[in-house]
Amino acid sequence: MNTSEKLDQLDDYQAQKIVMEMDKQKLIDAVYTSEIRQAVKDIEAEFVTKSEAVDENITKLTEEIKNDVLQLGGTVKGSNLMAVWNKGRPGGYDTVKLDGMASIIPQIKEAKKPDGEPSVSIRKI
Repeated sequence: MNTSEKLDQLDDYQAQKIVMEMDKQKLIDAVYTSEIRQAVKDIEAEFVTKSEAVDENITKLTEEIKNDVLQLGGTVKGSNLMAVWNKGRPGGYDTVKLDGMASIIPQIKEAKKPDGEPSVSIRKI
């Protein structure tokens, strides 16, 4: 099987998984009575407000921790979490200009680091 055919097969497998999940959800929905569905909706609604409040607390405290660590300039460990401080990465260079300069000054090519390894991501067309 060539790579194009393998991609088509992968797409088929992904479609099968989606259909299976839909079939599963249909069967689950058929088991729920209208009373159970309403009770689940009520529970979901009750937790929306609570969840939003916790999310807001998480966001606010996360920003405070990040600011503290940036001011400290070092990693801080808690019992279960740690805030890792990373120094800023050096700025990049305009490779188009440098490549042009390298034609005039060949020693510039010696300062170039090797290119990274190629990678593959599979995306929906």
